[in-house]
Amino acid sequence: MDAIDVTVIKQHLIDPEICIRCNTCEVTCPVGAITHDSRNYVVDASKCNLCMDCIPPCPTGSIDNWRTMPRIKAYSVEEQLRWDELPPELTPEQLAEAGVAPGAVAEAEPVAPPLPAAASGDEVFHSAAYNAQVPPWSAAHAYVGLYGPKAAQKTVTATVAGNVRVTEVGREYDTHHVVLDFGAMPFPVLEGQSIGILPPGLDAAGRAHHARQYSVASPRNGERPGYNNVSLTIKRVLEDHQGRPVRGVASNYMCDLQVGDKVQVIGPFGSTFLMPNHPKSHIVMICTGTGSAPMRAMTEWRRRLRRSGKFEGGKLMLFFGARTRQELPYFGPLQSLPKDFIDIHFAFSREPGKPRTYVQDAMRAAAADLAPLLADPNAYFYVCGLKAMEEGVVLALRDLARDAGLDWDAVGAAMKQQGRLHLETY
Repeated sequence: MDAIDVTVIKQHLIDPEICIRCNTCEVTCPVGAITHDSRNYVVDASKCNLCMDCIPPCPTGSIDNWRTMPRIKAYSVEEQLRWDELPPELTPEQLAEAGVAPGAVAEAEPVAPPLPAAASGDEVFHSAAYNAQVPPWSAAHAYVGLYGPKAAQKTVTATVAGNVRVTEVGREYDTHHVVLDFGAMPFPVLEGQSIGILPPGLDAAGRAHHARQYSVASPRNGERPGYNNVSLTIKRVLEDHQGRPVRGVASNYMCDLQVGDKVQVIGPFGSTFLMPNHPKSHIVMICTGTGSAPMRAMTEWRRRLRRSGKFEGGKLMLFFGARTRQELPYFGPLQSLPKDFIDIHFAFSREPGKPRTYVQDAMRAAAADLAPLLADPNAYFYVCGLKAMEEGVVLALRDLARDAGLDWDAVGAAMKQQGRLHLETY
């Protein structure tokens, strides 16, 4: 008779009650161990090698959960997709029933080896490997998870104080600037953080909708200075790729809100994608579409500091991409910012009669200004937008470094270690 494998492992699991489905873990995982359906994000025990790359970027901590399990009884992907909450730890009696000897120690060792490297001669480039897992050293302290399933208060109620469209109307898109006021309830947020919105109603399975994550588009002292409010940049898609009408649950709900409506909110989330606070620090912002939300927050905070005359900021650069000018949020207000305050580079990929230009193309065109900042310990880079842009942007940074005679491996590693390169794509 074959011996039963009673090896004890630490199985990596994601808490479905806390997870806000931001996709950060899946795009960060270098071995493809994380997947999802319309409800849950889960970890495949047969692929996870416990590299821990997904742990620090998670804005909620939902990714940092483990269960002592006999290897042969590890929870399958199919089981995890059905969960509404994490299962409890197995008791010593349950472990003994599975054949685990008393006193056996669970070792955090790989359940499976990493995926094989590319064939000889092929270059493997994993852009997420350069994502900083710590905030800038001078960033303000971020409060996280004040409201949520595991917090003392599950949600906080916000009142809609404003809702305006910030792009021209189009068939396929509709982007709104929504302001939420928390009244007397404490809800401290920093530039770069996000919140979760709970849409009302039930999903097709009769369960309450899970929270949808939105980056905050306002600075730390509110959309209106001195008020306890935040703003969000929300895009809803009106048509799919086949031209058929679509109505997203959360984006449709948010874009249709009227002043005075009440919204249930959880959060805030995020403790690394934060801006530096020390004088003369430089900020390079690279974004597409609604990825502009945290960049707007950072820019507005620096603008307010500049007007106060109490802060000497460094260089601000913005590389902002969209298909057309009509689809670019806040295009009008950006035009009014002083040129000596911020250096703006637009990239449009679908302008009639013009070649397609992406943010990485605009970055390469500005190499003379960008390259020195790569090696400057006071320069911080932020990337936010669709996942498809991430690799192109980081490759552009690598090429700029190499063209300037810098060792990218050393520069990239230093930027990650010092909290100087932050990637938030979805």
